[in-house]
Amino acid sequence: MRAVTLNSVPATPSVADVPTPQPEAGEVLVKVAVSSINGFDAATAAGYLQGAMEHRFPLVVGKDFAGTVEAFGEGVEGFTAGQAVFGVVMKPFLGTGSLAQYVTVPAGYGIAPIPEGLGVQEAGALGLAGTAALDSLNAVAPAEGETVLISGATGGVGALAVQLAVARGARVIATARPGAESDFVTGLTDAKIHVVDFSGDLPAQVRALAPEGVDAVLHLVGDGSQLASLLRPGGRLASTIGLTADAVEVSGVTVHTIMADTNPQTLTALATQAASGALRVPVTATYPLEQAPEAFAAFGAGALGKLAVTCS
Repeated sequence: MRAVTLNSVPATPSVADVPTPQPEAGEVLVKVAVSSINGFDAATAAGYLQGAMEHRFPLVVGKDFAGTVEAFGEGVEGFTAGQAVFGVVMKPFLGTGSLAQYVTVPAGYGIAPIPEGLGVQEAGALGLAGTAALDSLNAVAPAEGETVLISGATGGVGALAVQLAVARGARVIATARPGAESDFVTGLTDAKIHVVDFSGDLPAQVRALAPEGVDAVLHLVGDGSQLASLLRPGGRLASTIGLTADAVEVSGVTVHTIMADTNPQTLTALATQAASGALRVPVTATYPLEQAPEAFAAFGAGALGKLAVTCS
């Protein structure tokens, strides 16, 4: 099969022929229609995960997938051949990713049916970013009317988090540069989004909107300590990029380090919202599998929203 691979890290991903995986006991083989690029994939290629996870070369990259069930291993129940599914590859090693024509995934975790009304392109870009956004919001638990600062609102996680926060009745302050980035963020929802320019004096801009401090912060990019200083006493911060409480020199705030939990219940909840139109998966460009290296380059250059990759 064709797949996006790495023969070492750090390296630029390339497309190559590799053996088609076969499902082991408890696994589902999915024919991948659409995948997408995530920060995790870029970090893998950059070599940032060396020492943190086992790497098996040639390493097929990719976390998100949407497609159809092709086959399943011994003991798998609840799935049928040809069923439309989506999810996130969650294995204790790197090497059998989803930027490929086929992928194997555990039947009990990281996979869920695609509901009626949700397109395969959107499903293939929803899993990891959607889960990270939802888990982050659940951690800081904004009440209606509270102010949430989302640092990194132009990316896949941030764009979904903006919508999810608005749906909870939160007042959202989002970081984006003026122009196309700001237009992208404010176009995510009909609600008013207060945009602040992270390339300028971010603390002053946020304090002008929330003089007593914001109630919660989603730390998706940027200086976590600086963002924590913008919280009111008793405020909460959720970080998807490894910030811990020990690294924050601000007293009276709570820090949550988020590892996306792509369980079937969370995936189903996200898919239901997306299928109903309550949540828009912000796919801004789609690349064929053979052009996946170009998608990685565009991601690294700061592309807005999610970049999808068609795999079959």
